[in-house]
Amino acid sequence: MIALAVVLALVRVGSKQFTESVLLGELARQTLSESGVPAEHRRELGGTRVLWEALLAGQIDVYPEYTGTLAQEILKGAPLDQTRVRMSAPLGFEDTYAIGVRRDAAARLGLRALSDLSRHPELRYGLSNEFLRRADGWPRLREVYGLSQEHVTGLQHDLAYRALQSGAIDATDLYSTDAEIRAFDLAVLDDDRRAFPEYRAILLFRADLPAEAQRALARLSGAIDTKAMTSMNARARLDHVSESQVAAEFLGRTTHAEEGLWSRILHRTAEHLFLVILSLAAAIVVALPLGILAARSARLAPLILGATGLLQTIPSLALLVFMIPLLGIGAGPAIAALFLYGLLPIVRSTHAGLTGIPAELRTSAEALGLPPWARLRLVELPMASRSILSGIQTSAVINVGTATLGALIGAGGYGQPILTGVRLADTGIILEGAVPAALLALLVQWLFDLLGRFVVSKGLR
Repeated sequence: MIALAVVLALVRVGSKQFTESVLLGELARQTLSESGVPAEHRRELGGTRVLWEALLAGQIDVYPEYTGTLAQEILKGAPLDQTRVRMSAPLGFEDTYAIGVRRDAAARLGLRALSDLSRHPELRYGLSNEFLRRADGWPRLREVYGLSQEHVTGLQHDLAYRALQSGAIDATDLYSTDAEIRAFDLAVLDDDRRAFPEYRAILLFRADLPAEAQRALARLSGAIDTKAMTSMNARARLDHVSESQVAAEFLGRTTHAEEGLWSRILHRTAEHLFLVILSLAAAIVVALPLGILAARSARLAPLILGATGLLQTIPSLALLVFMIPLLGIGAGPAIAALFLYGLLPIVRSTHAGLTGIPAELRTSAEALGLPPWARLRLVELPMASRSILSGIQTSAVINVGTATLGALIGAGGYGQPILTGVRLADTGIILEGAVPAALLALLVQWLFDLLGRFVVSKGLR
């Protein structure tokens, strides 16, 4: 068994940003490991499109999916055989979309089926963002049932339950195996016109996945019924048991001790610093020459400042998604996005510091006979050092905060516990990422203030 594990390549299992997908990903990872196939779980990578593209690009090797999503959202009528992807046999349960309302509201308004919703255009819908866009989601429901678009907002799936419970919304999309349906006593409306297709759980994997790995994953086919999946969801979502422990219990394995709090924080700190330091270093290397060029050329200054300013206006999440087709998932696109966000503060501060040097000082340097490069190195950059350092400090602090979004594409860092905590409605896990991120930002600011005492001359300070 040990010799086999050494020979086989690491199998990378992906999962989406909801609890059931994370559980299925963990079941796949542990099943592979039990069979002697080395595997890792890259959890909570994003939505359907992100996982599918990562699978096609070879950045992951397998991830859990559903037949309705595969047919309606991914393939859209094209045969799976024309791709480099293969599908496992069904895992044994179906997790279909549904619309849920509070039971007291259903009784008061006479809501039993989805067709009843058309009689109540005043209802407020809080729908998961992916469901809003999917062809088999909200657009399909609107077409089949003639529903109003007037009071529809997008929400993260797990937050929608709390919004429904508090009365902030009247209806939301559910997964039929969600434990919250029973826990919150929700009424699930009957899909009386059969708008939704079948959503049988499956595993999608690359066609070149080693035969040993395919045989191991086949052990999960037909092994998980609806009751078991609902129970696992409840253990993770309601009892706050880790997905790895829940999966191990289902597989009858002995659970290992969870990683300690400080060990997790140190691990996430290393990941976060890696993202911030590399992106900041790259931004400094590129932004300083751009700032100098903008200060030296009045003609190029508007173009340089405008281009870097435009990058800053792109929403950070959108920029991360734009990077995925180019750089895949993981640290690469996160570092690239942080690098682009770090340019503007450094370029602007370098330009402002150099153009703000009094004209008489420039004239004096020229009178001494110093060549342009020597004037820049010995006079202008030292005079502008305070402004430049301030821009680098601003860029570093921005990157510390923005790097938390890297967890959305598998880059890790402090964003991972924040993302998990939001999904599980666990404030403690959220703080596990949020507090260190805030402390790191304060530490970075203090270190740059200290650095200024050595880099900037006393007279300029």
